[in-house]
Amino acid sequence: MITRRAFSSLPLSAALAAAPANPPRLRRADSFFGLHFDLHPTGNDTVLGRDVTEAMVEKLVTAVKPDYLQYDSKGHAGWLGWPSKIGPSSPGIVNDSLAVYRKVTARHGVALYIHFSGVWDTQAITRHPEWARLDAKGKPDGRNTSTFSPYADELMIPQLREAATLYGLDGAWVDGECWSVQPDFSPAAIAAYKQATGRADVPRSPGEPHWLDFLEFNRQRFRDYVKHYVDALHQSHPKFQIASNWLYSTMVPERPSLPVDFISGDYLGNSAISRARVEARFLAQSGRPWDLMVWGFHQADSNSAGHIHKPATQLMQEATTVLTQGGGFQIYYQPSRSGHFEDSRIQVMAKVGRFCRDRQPVCHKSEAVPQIGVVFSRESLYHTSNRLFGGWGRAVDQVCGWLDAVLDNRYSADILPDWKLDALAASYPLIVLPEWAAPGDAVLNTLARYAQSGGVLIVAGAGNCRWFAPKLGFTATGDAIDQPAFIGGGEAQANARGIWQDVDPGKSQVLATRHPDRDSTRAGKPAILAARFGKGQVVAIPGPLGLVYAATHAPAVRDLVRRLIQPRFKPVVEIEAPPVIEVALRRKSGVLHVHLSNLSQLQTAGDFAALDSVPEAGPIRLNFNGRQPSALRLEPGGRIIKPPFVLDRLHLHAALAVVY
Repeated sequence: MITRRAFSSLPLSAALAAAPANPPRLRRADSFFGLHFDLHPTGNDTVLGRDVTEAMVEKLVTAVKPDYLQYDSKGHAGWLGWPSKIGPSSPGIVNDSLAVYRKVTARHGVALYIHFSGVWDTQAITRHPEWARLDAKGKPDGRNTSTFSPYADELMIPQLREAATLYGLDGAWVDGECWSVQPDFSPAAIAAYKQATGRADVPRSPGEPHWLDFLEFNRQRFRDYVKHYVDALHQSHPKFQIASNWLYSTMVPERPSLPVDFISGDYLGNSAISRARVEARFLAQSGRPWDLMVWGFHQADSNSAGHIHKPATQLMQEATTVLTQGGGFQIYYQPSRSGHFEDSRIQVMAKVGRFCRDRQPVCHKSEAVPQIGVVFSRESLYHTSNRLFGGWGRAVDQVCGWLDAVLDNRYSADILPDWKLDALAASYPLIVLPEWAAPGDAVLNTLARYAQSGGVLIVAGAGNCRWFAPKLGFTATGDAIDQPAFIGGGEAQANARGIWQDVDPGKSQVLATRHPDRDSTRAGKPAILAARFGKGQVVAIPGPLGLVYAATHAPAVRDLVRRLIQPRFKPVVEIEAPPVIEVALRRKSGVLHVHLSNLSQLQTAGDFAALDSVPEAGPIRLNFNGRQPSALRLEPGGRIIKPPFVLDRLHLHAALAVVY
């Protein structure tokens, strides 16, 4: 028997191993719901861990019942949150929080990960100035270490190994990585670039010869850095699971190849749901275990109040667009500096947890039913943004706008990464190419073959339409310029001002015209064209429809998109419902599910930071094309709905299992 005194004298990992058997913990690949707490310890902290007790953590874990919990160990400031022999530990550690969390989570079979800042490590640079990334003018970066420095071997890997050993950790969520790393002009980086390329000069700014090559050289170094520390931890701690925050998301929109164990990212800010819509659908194509983390509070630039905590209703609404895409979900909170959580906060976590668990049987690890695909272009971002990785800011508005426009018309839609397009295209009845500036010939040729083989393709953007013009029988005339554009045909004219390419329609059909003002009787120019192409058809929009919708979400633009899609696409199920209803067709265990989410009142502005009431929406009518179901089973709950298929009202989310 291990006495209390003997237990405390052992290293925690050894004590846990010697204690009575604890319940097994899920691997991240099988986990569904989790919690994330980070504090980013500083040198000015004085009470870290003071109020972290077994009783508080026990209350949290038993009420919320997460599969895993992520607690802070090192934030961007670079101070460690545990008493370390390697250091630097924050001088304000009063109680070892990780030891307490590990004891309680182990008893309950809850996995414990740490939040750990990687590339961004201010203390590492303060103590080792030679490890800093240098900018193009040779100025040291105050926050980012150089991936060409010995930082990973001499500090990062030893720190992670120490924490993994001391606390018997399940893994690490490594932050401050792809979204923080920048082009490096340190002596080591320059020497490595010259050796790799044989070039005497290093480009310093966009437009200089070989600038894009230099960016790609830095990207590859980041990939090598991640692989190096992941391999090192897997070698010493084979069960240790690692994610590099936002790696293989839209921020690094590449084919997953590095040995990270799962993919994860935290979404925040205004319009969190619009952000999660894109990210969840992108991650769902990765082929890797994934989850998304919603911030449990809002912090907008428009107010100086700091954290505005989100009610449970808002968090549940923000969860739906992640859950319906088959991924895991977690919530991020910051406890007090002493580690305290109010009981009210715990109850919010518990309520959201129950909402997610009720939907786990029909959501987790579901698969897409191909309907409409929206192309995401790594090629364009890497060739036009002058960044290593995201966040891309406005550079991805076109894909966000098109996805929102399709979803707001009650169609099910997926994101199609360009690296996977060739394998996916044929399974989608309709594909949209947003107005990417440089999608590349490989993508354009794939889409041309897709249309020739019978697919329906919507092509947006001046440059993309110029590429397709000779194939479709119309001609681009002059240069694309910023110009007003009013497009009629609906209840109101759609204001679609932006970069438009004038065209001579030739043999193609003009579906809509645009006008320079609100007078639709004169000065019209082709705005939307259509042409048969092989066995399929292409709709060409030589203007910024996706960008416009991202900026305005105007109903006139949304309805214009529906008028383009409706006569050319017959969905598996047609949904008659208010525009606030989002539809996702998914399949799990061979059963087709129609997921319906109510996005009424979704938060989009900092001065409306939190919401605690979502009005019910309905009625929702479902009309199936092709094989007719005998019934629908409403989940959660199991209520049977017979034809005609009508759901009178919907609060936040329901899944309709199709019974044949």
